[in-house]
Amino acid sequence: MQGFIEQTLNGLTFAGLLFLLGSGFTLIFGLMRIVNLAHGGTYLVGGYVGYSTIALTHSFVLGLAAGAVAMAIFGVILERGLLTRVRGMPFSELLLTMGVAFIMGDVALAIWGGDPLAIHMPGVLDRSSRLGTLTYPNSRFVILGVAVVVALLLSYLLGRTRIGAIIRAGVDDREMVSALGININRVFTAVFVLGTLLAGLAGVLGGSLLTLYPGGDSDILVFALVVVIIGGLGSLRGAIVGSLVAGLLDNYGQAYFPELAYFTLFAPMAIILLWRPQGLFGKSTV
Repeated sequence: MQGFIEQTLNGLTFAGLLFLLGSGFTLIFGLMRIVNLAHGGTYLVGGYVGYSTIALTHSFVLGLAAGAVAMAIFGVILERGLLTRVRGMPFSELLLTMGVAFIMGDVALAIWGGDPLAIHMPGVLDRSSRLGTLTYPNSRFVILGVAVVVALLLSYLLGRTRIGAIIRAGVDDREMVSALGININRVFTAVFVLGTLLAGLAGVLGGSLLTLYPGGDSDILVFALVVVIIGGLGSLRGAIVGSLVAGLLDNYGQAYFPELAYFTLFAPMAIILLWRPQGLFGKSTV
């Protein structure tokens, strides 16, 4: 029983990390219809930037801020400088973001090398606490707590503010938003930057959970895609549920069925696609 509780906690904390990565990704995908294959690279480079900042300043908070802000700036450059030139050409957008992902991976390898790097949280956050008979790392609770706070802030932003209403309307009908005189390109940029900022934040936190290593960008991108496919395009609730499903199934599979770990993750995803091709909370285009 104790092992099951531990794996459940592992799944929940991993789900928190996946939510930070997947929430921005699903909004970008839902609003802009772009499968941003550079999202995993944004996560990895953001983590590396945070690692270097922490090594230089010995401040974990500054590392979090540096990783998030650096990737937000990168998001502006990528969306305004490159993606606007291929707007409306899905295949070109796909190839462009794939190329950017490869470049980011090579640049990260050249700067930070090929050895795995771990980010350690400061003080008591890097220790463990007793939960009855279970000893569990505090750093995982921090990740889960940050994910809950971000989920609440995003819920308020999307559900209670004018910009949130515009984003939700844009997910449903971009043409209608443009017809109302709203500059949809600015909305695109804002959502894209929000997505890359969250990916950078997730990268720094993920450095303490999964470490940072070459190829980590493609590994985490697979999970982000699973979150979007399960939850549905443009849905914050879908991102939450998709993250929980992916995080829990992956940990249960790795712990109890290691030889079928991928099956336990992708088989339910395939069933959901057969049942609801638009995802659990996505809206049908038919």
